[in-house]
Amino acid sequence: MSDNSAFENTSYQDQVVIVTGAASGIGRSAAQLIAARGAKVICVDLNQSGLDEVVASITSAGNYAESALLDISNQSAIKDFITSSAGKHKRIDALINCAGYPGPTGKFVEDMNWDDYQKVIAVNLFGAIWLTQFVLPIMKKQKYGRIVQVASIAGKEGNPKMAPYNTAKSGLIGFVKGVAKEVATDGITINSLAPAVIATPINVNTAKETLDYMISKIPAG
Repeated sequence: MSDNSAFENTSYQDQVVIVTGAASGIGRSAAQLIAARGAKVICVDLNQSGLDEVVASITSAGNYAESALLDISNQSAIKDFITSSAGKHKRIDALINCAGYPGPTGKFVEDMNWDDYQKVIAVNLFGAIWLTQFVLPIMKKQKYGRIVQVASIAGKEGNPKMAPYNTAKSGLIGFVKGVAKEVATDGITINSLAPAVIATPINVNTAKETLDYMISKIPAG
């Protein structure tokens, strides 16, 4: 059995942490956990009611959270948000990008519309790139920063009938690998996570055959 005591005792006291996709799923849990460890969490999402709920859950426990309604497929909106957040808090210690959009599932590649690709790649890849580009100058000035990009097992192995999502997530993994080498001497780390399918709202509209396939690939069942 692994010893998780070091992680369990980790404190993020007064660190300023941006969590995207914070209204539900992995992002919501990440925001709640990090806030409970003392961080000032900026919860980002497109779902205002979900944001209100997660912020209320954090502040009612005596911890700090604020919300920002943001479309991460909008480059100028991301720039304005990062600039505003850094101006308010005077620093950004970490970015955890959990926002994502699976796009169409259960469709062969030749049946995908170009619009399907554009939206999926804008959210899952371009948004991640822009967030990273705009926080890095702040982190370099601080000589400290932590960035986590939530990719997907789809980016490593590919899931059938999910071509746009596979493309975006594999691109994200490659992006992170390169940037990690660029910032290694600046006190900054950037990592990508590649979870398998998880029962969160993002998969509500995923085709059953696609879900069944992804679940079948989990060794523990």
